[in-house]
Amino acid sequence: MTEAEILELIRSGESTTVEFKKSTNEITKDVYDTVCSFSNRDGGHIFLGIKDNGSITGIAPEALDQMKKDFVTAVNNSIEKSSK
Repeated sequence: MTEAEILELIRSGESTTVEFKKSTNEITKDVYDTVCSFSNRDGGHIFLGIKDNGSITGIAPEALDQMKKDFVTAVNNSIEKSSK
């Protein structure tokens, strides 16, 4: 997906397949709720660092690596639990 395509999704606002989360320093529970919701539908796009009104706040650069690790760990643990 190109930067222009991402910006167009953001400009179009939230929908059944696009969700904005203002998470700037950590992955919050509502992000995982959205992942589950999208998993039970046709998928979608979750944008972190964006307020519900579409304004881009960004993610704190020093938090980015930890947020990635936390997300991957949580999703992998969820998959492992559901396969047992």
